[in-house]
Amino acid sequence: MNLRDLKYLVALADHKHFGRAAEASFASQPTLSTQIKKLEDELDVQIFERQPRAVLLTTAGEAIIARARTVLREVDAIRDIARSARDPEAGSIRLGMFPTLGPYLLPHVIPALHRRFPRLELLLIEEKSEELLSKLERGELDAALLALPAGDESLTTAVLFEEPFLLALPRERAADFPRARVKLSELREQQVLLLEEGHCMRTQALSLCELGGASERGGFRATSLETLRQMVAANVGMTLLPQLSVMPPVAANDNLLLRHFVEPQPKRQIGLLWRKSDAREPLMQALAEVLADGAHRVLGDPAAANGKSRQSP
Repeated sequence: MNLRDLKYLVALADHKHFGRAAEASFASQPTLSTQIKKLEDELDVQIFERQPRAVLLTTAGEAIIARARTVLREVDAIRDIARSARDPEAGSIRLGMFPTLGPYLLPHVIPALHRRFPRLELLLIEEKSEELLSKLERGELDAALLALPAGDESLTTAVLFEEPFLLALPRERAADFPRARVKLSELREQQVLLLEEGHCMRTQALSLCELGGASERGGFRATSLETLRQMVAANVGMTLLPQLSVMPPVAANDNLLLRHFVEPQPKRQIGLLWRKSDAREPLMQALAEVLADGAHRVLGDPAAANGKSRQSP
């Protein structure tokens, strides 16, 4: 048994398909299949149940794969320790973020990140929140930007900033909301356009709609914020948008009106999460501070006065 074989096991468990697992492992399918069969023979246990159209884990296989993931994470941690000893701010960081945040935050923080970490390679991965958490726990990501609360006791959380939600409505409905700031209760009996299942912002928006007495407009669910924006501009309905998604460099739309909410404004809290076992704790904290400072500057957050993120206990 060696690390390569453990990686083959995990790849097949993740992809449930020999061809895709081999491609992800940069190996030929016969090589991966042969090595896994040799390992099963060595352990004298069946790890995978091979069916014509599927590859399933046996009960013993589930336990073995869980241990294999732990071993591979520990090996990565050893490499992290060695890399940090050589140069704490060099190498690469696999940073995950969800679709309703990444495209709108990155333009405001990437230049500062390059200045602060000139030797650090940032590998950016965009996925929905649930998948980001899974990748982080499996060691496929080093850190992830997520809406809080998220994660468990195995992860460290640095609270970065709070982002207000705005009401977006068609210009044709300006008379219904004439004031620059609206109360959440003014949404009572309104129907709101929302994102499809799987987006964390859908859950947040639904909670706000319930508080304000609004409901979801049936028959339509958007795949992205851009779709929501275009549907509102086309006078299909109204929606809630996070503030960063309507700020430059995002282009304004003359057919779309924005209304802030009165205090206390509905907001989402954004944090940076990483594994407690990661040896690069100082680097992660420094990364969190740069991200927090960039967001605070564009959002005008009063917390920018100290420029520090807050770490959860």
